[in-house]
Amino acid sequence: MTALTVQAPVALAVATPRSRVRDAGIYALQMWAYYAQYDMPDDDPDALLARTRIDYPIRVDRLIGGGETPTTRLQRALGRPGEIRRHDIAFSLIHWAWFAVPHGTVAFLLVRHHDHFTRGAVLVAATFDLGAVVYWLVPTAPPWYAAQRGRMAPVRRIMVEAGERVWGRLWRPLYDGLEGNPFAAMPSLHFGTSVMAARVLSGVGRGPGTVGWAYALSLGFGLVYLGEHYVVDLIAGFALAEAIWRGAPVAARPLLAAAAAVRRLEPGAA
Repeated sequence: MTALTVQAPVALAVATPRSRVRDAGIYALQMWAYYAQYDMPDDDPDALLARTRIDYPIRVDRLIGGGETPTTRLQRALGRPGEIRRHDIAFSLIHWAWFAVPHGTVAFLLVRHHDHFTRGAVLVAATFDLGAVVYWLVPTAPPWYAAQRGRMAPVRRIMVEAGERVWGRLWRPLYDGLEGNPFAAMPSLHFGTSVMAARVLSGVGRGPGTVGWAYALSLGFGLVYLGEHYVVDLIAGFALAEAIWRGAPVAARPLLAAAAAVRRLEPGAA
């Protein structure tokens, strides 16, 4: 599966001449390759569970929260067990919007700022890809799972509760179709890719950058409150995005050399 998926974007580049449609196709195939690698460890759930780390993020978050995890503090302060409040739905909507935000950012560049597209798409894709490497090496459980296993104080999975309220009968098919690998909490790619999208949008203009950062910060707060991620997951996601952003000039030379080699094979290259 890895051999099949990673060659697909290059194959499309070799098979078709350069166009915006091909650019979109290459990015889509790259994300197909990412998702295959992201979800592949879950093909053997028992083996994945045997390698999954549960306790270390709890210990770190308790240090951050002064003896209690920030998720527990936030849910006690803002939540009400057995009740879905307006801000529960609002933060859940922000969470669900994430499925469109990184890719929507790349699409925005493709359509409106094509001169920024290649670099932006590479940076967003790199954040996904390098995060998937960590998921393979150190599978880590999220707060809601740790609480279900009695490893920490009870944590509500508010996003699921809100989903059942908002989507009704559609919720379970939607959730089952999008869940994927449940032990991919560290680093938070929800937050890391949103930070990278904000970085990329800031390079386009102050307005898009402000929107990007406002979304990333709102999502980060929501992820902790909803019980989806620890604060340390967010810190790791931010660090991953920043490392890729700052390391891009170093990586540019080999990446451009690889791109040039592919370009020589494109239709009409002669």
